Amino acid sequence: MINDLWPTFHLTITTAHLRLRLPREAEIAQLAELAGRGIHRRSERPFLTPWTDGSAKDRAEIVLQSHWSELAEWTVDDWALGMGIFTDTGEPVGMVTLRAKDFSVVREVTTSSWLGLPHHGRGFGTEARKGVLTLAFDHLGAEAARSEVFQDNHASQAVSRKLGYEPDGISRDARGSEVLTSDRLRLSRSRWADVPSGGIVVDGIDACRHMFNR
Repeated sequence: MINDLWPTFHLTITTAHLRLRLPREAEIAQLAELAGRGIHRRSERPFLTPWTDGSAKDRAEIVLQSHWSELAEWTVDDWALGMGIFTDTGEPVGMVTLRAKDFSVVREVTTSSWLGLPHHGRGFGTEARKGVLTLAFDHLGAEAARSEVFQDNHASQAVSRKLGYEPDGISRDARGSEVLTSDRLRLSRSRWADVPSGGIVVDGIDACRHMFNR
């Protein structure tokens, strides 16, 4: 079975209202279609890589290609775990990704996520990020989580504050002819220890732990 051939398919993170797991073939298609219908208002540009600027078909294709490339390019030294975000009734509402490079040495992760527009404002973004951070800190031994967010991305900034991230400088990047300033944020293991657990349950980690860490 696919779960045994690719063990991260065993992995499920259960939060108060969500289930996070690798999407199956039909589910990644549903998630791609959801992204195609829109994940932010037209006036917003929340991503440095402007992958949402194209058509609905363009956005759907990028979700599919990103999912497949993460699976194809996975190594124990450089991995990206893109998990579907599902409600407790099984409805797909978005995706959250936990990434690391040289994790066995550096012990740091980064996260990113998106939600379909109808699912904004319901706390799903905070809950999903907290879920993958629980995996990183409590089950994989991460020492820190990093984030970079545009200074005008108030929703993402609010999620980071709720979870205890602290300022860690700024970064400046070019997007076309425009200079964009982002806040660098960092969540340490000691700060994470002060975040209430919320009853998050991680299942299936023993089957795939070797895929994340030497």
